[in-house]
Amino acid sequence: MPIMNESQSDSVEILIDGQLFRAPSDVTVAAALLNIGVRAFRTSVTGAPRAPLCGMGICFECRVTIDGVPHRRSCLVRVADRMEIVTDSPANS
Repeated sequence: MPIMNESQSDSVEILIDGQLFRAPSDVTVAAALLNIGVRAFRTSVTGAPRAPLCGMGICFECRVTIDGVPHRRSCLVRVADRMEIVTDSPANS
């Protein structure tokens, strides 16, 4: 299981696109995704890759599905243990 942080005492396990990862418990979903190298969180209606732009929930470019709820802004949601995250980008498949 890939580890994003050397300190496992303050970390959580998250499922990203079907793969299990460990992330620091104090980061957002967007930060966790970026930490493992995900650069496209979703695709636009024209097929262009999209990822966080503003980092504060205004641009809506970082939307992913979290625990079955689509279109969640990943920059506003802190990771939680056993959280399931699904990106909507063919680049991550």
